[in-house]
Order: sequence, then structure tokens, then C-alpha cells
Amino acid sequence: CVQPSVPPVPNYKLSMSIPEWLQAIQTYMKMLQYNHTGTQFFEIRKTRPLSGLMETAKEMTRESLPIKCLEAVILGIYLTNGQPSVERFPISFKTHFSGNYFHHVVLGIYCNGRYGSLGMSRRSDLMDKPLTYRTLSDLIFDFEDSYKKYLHSVKKVKIGLYVPHELHSFQPIEWKQLVLNVSKMMRTEVRKELEKFARDMRMKILKPSSAHSPMKERSRGKSLSPRRRQASPQRRACRRDKS
Repeated sequence: CVQPSVPPVPNYKLSMSIPEWLQAIQTYMKMLQYNHTGTQFFEIRKTRPLSGLMETAKEMTRESLPIKCLEAVILGIYLTNGQPSVERFPISFKTHFSGNYFHHVVLGIYCNGRYGSLGMSRRSDLMDKPLTYRTLSDLIFDFEDSYKKYLHSVKKVKIGLYVPHELHSFQPIEWKQLVLNVSKMMRTEVRKELEKFARDMRMKILKPSSAHSPMKERSRGKSLSPRRRQASPQRRACRRDKS
């Protein structure tokens, strides 16, 4: 029997522009094809550290099996690693159609002042978008307009943080730093929220919510133990420095 051909993993060449490089990655993902089988071939636990997810992405390139949207996001991160000018962040959609809710995720891309995306979907206009959008809201509204064609109403949009470029990072991906109930908001409101968030992202002033949890635990602990509150000013200062 004839072995199915394994598509070659794209390699970045210095002669390539970033849009050409992203196009090569998307073409590779399309060659793997969308997984219509109903069986997910790769287990993706969103809470896993980035390093573990990158191992799964390597496995995807070895196995060359069809993928769905979540696997495409992980693979997109893996293939764009080492391109510091390309920022990557997850964009998730919750939509409603014919009495049911649906979830979808793509990899948002920001580079040289423009937004675009990589991804996989059954629908060609719900996956990759060219790196031509001037604002994050323009990109999101384009997805929303695409959904309307299929009579899906977008209920929620979740935007995560930029994913670090370190292959061996133990940090998990921050999937939903901003959650917008878009079905209950005017477009002007949505635009305002997205643009503020995008500006903060570009300035790198947002921190993963997981980074704040030890502080929360500490303050919770303090309220349980009134005696601790009377620590000397010196000790209080030390504790503050540690955090």
C-alpha cells in the first residue's frame, strides 16, 4: 500500500517576509487537514506548561495527522517560535447557533503594527486572516462578520496574553486575560475595551492572572490570622520586597 506523503515542516528563510512566513505555516497546517473524524489525536491540556505543549507540537509534526482548532494554535506557536518580532496570543469565541453553543480558538498574530491570525476550522474564513488589520478590534469584527454568514451569533470573545518565545518555559499559556460578553455590548464599547487591552499588551504591562494568585493566598492568610497583621514595620517591609 502507498504511504501517505508527510508534508515537510516549513523552515524560515531570511529571504522571506513575515507575511510569507505566516502563509507557509498556514499552508503546512492546511496540508495536515482539518480533523473531521470526531476523535482528537492529540491531548491538549490548556493548563500544561508551554514546554509540555511544545513537545506535543513536535509530535504533531512527526505524526502528520489531521488537527482541530486547539491543536492548530499550539502548532502555530511552535512554528513561530524564535521570531521575536511576531507576537502570538490566543483568541477564543463562544457562539450560539440553532439552540447550541460552540467554542472555537485561533492564534492571534501581531507584527509591525498589524494584526492577523493562524488557525484551523471547517470554515475557510474562521481560521487564518492576513496580517493586514490595523487594530485588534478590526480583526475581531471580521471574525464576527464571518460568523454571521453561518448564522452564528458571537456571545463571548476571550483574548489571552502574548505567549513567550522560550520553548522551555514552565509558564502556562494565559488563555483568557480579557473576557467580553459581546452579545450584551455595543460595538463601540467592544472596540474601546479591545483597543485599551491591545495597547496594554503592546506595552507589555499585563501580567498573567496566575502570577497574582500567590498574593491572593497571602492576603487571604493574613485576614485569617489577625495576629500577623501586627508584625513589626521592618518585617512588613521584608514581606513586601519578597512579593
